Amino acid sequence: MPKRTRLEQQLLEKAARYLPGASTGNTSYPDSLKFLAREGRGSRIWDVSGNEYVDWLMGSGPMILGHAHPAVNEAVIKAVEQGSTFFATNERAVLLAETLSQAMPCAEKVRFTTSGTDACFQAMRAARAYRRREKVLKFEGAFHGTSDYALMSVTPAAGDEYPQARPSSGGIPAAIQDLMLIAPFNDLDTTAAIIEAHHDELAAVIVEPLQRVLAPQPGFLQGLRQLTARHDIPLIFDEVVTGFRLAYGGAQEFYGVTPDLCAVGKIMGGGYALAAVMGRADIMSRYDQSQAASGEYINQIGTLNGNPIACAAGLATLSELRKPGAYQRLRETGGRVRQALADTCARNGISAQSCGEDTIFDVFFSDQPVTSYRDGLAADAGMMSHLNAGLLERGILKAWPQKFYPSLVHTDEDVARTIQAFEAVAPGLRG
Repeated sequence: MPKRTRLEQQLLEKAARYLPGASTGNTSYPDSLKFLAREGRGSRIWDVSGNEYVDWLMGSGPMILGHAHPAVNEAVIKAVEQGSTFFATNERAVLLAETLSQAMPCAEKVRFTTSGTDACFQAMRAARAYRRREKVLKFEGAFHGTSDYALMSVTPAAGDEYPQARPSSGGIPAAIQDLMLIAPFNDLDTTAAIIEAHHDELAAVIVEPLQRVLAPQPGFLQGLRQLTARHDIPLIFDEVVTGFRLAYGGAQEFYGVTPDLCAVGKIMGGGYALAAVMGRADIMSRYDQSQAASGEYINQIGTLNGNPIACAAGLATLSELRKPGAYQRLRETGGRVRQALADTCARNGISAQSCGEDTIFDVFFSDQPVTSYRDGLAADAGMMSHLNAGLLERGILKAWPQKFYPSLVHTDEDVARTIQAFEAVAPGLRG
């Protein structure tokens, strides 16, 4: 169990006093394991008490090059010296827009935002302006940020009938339920039936091409592309997580399916507050007041949109990812950890389903395949909590409850230490 210094204990008390839930809203750990991050270098982070962790959380994905990467630091320092922000189109934003457009198959035009939440929200808004329709279909259990629309049916009860939407947060207007339709991920037949019944009302279909850690079944994304194209319904890929992680060209490249719009964030900002909505020029023209027809113009303003410091970090990060062998190394590292976790469970007689891809993955403690949100509900959540707690006690940090995010700086030592922790924790999971 990591020890806490008096300083960290005092800061944790202040967190409880000043922050709802004693957190910034992103992570929640048992009281005995709560810590405050102080610094990160490479694949490790340290808390205020000086305890070291092998970091598989990696800032929830963006730190694919590791913490404090020299190339990113150098680019950021140079940018800071030239000014923090301008509220005007700047050189680095233009260069990053060009880089993104060259990387992502669907990206003819780019509009910057500051978060994945906003990028997904903007993609839905752009589709509504283009289609002049209001309803959007999303998939049960998918997370597209924290807008009112996105937080429908993220964590619904298993008994809800499709396509009924349910709010997964307080404070969402009841009217939003009528604007969102819900379908089951990886169930093309049910999805097709919903789209055929509501195609005249639909502005868009939005999907995480890899939903949390659930990989698409063969033909699912291709079928979704065909269904939406048939009715000229924009298909939106939420690539906030998968962009530049599954491949340099994101899930679009990795799975070979090109959407009409996509939202990207995390990796493309190099760890800074930056995201973007990208896509077909005819849809994205709604952001151009001189091109949009009356009533179609989208008024999108953000003080830090295309912030030059964030763009500098993004340009440096993507430059590193273009180096030969980067994605092979990323997949090899992730694949070793993923296989070790599955093997450890098997040796200990624990039923577990390995899900995801080698660059982002986890297990579900279930004896049945998990391909959808409702499949995951049948998994043993208590065992997952015990696994996460046991790993954290041994200095292994991952997303809670699920996701390992491999990086290019995780070492053989990191992998060995993680596997050792698996082997120590697994025997106690069934008890």
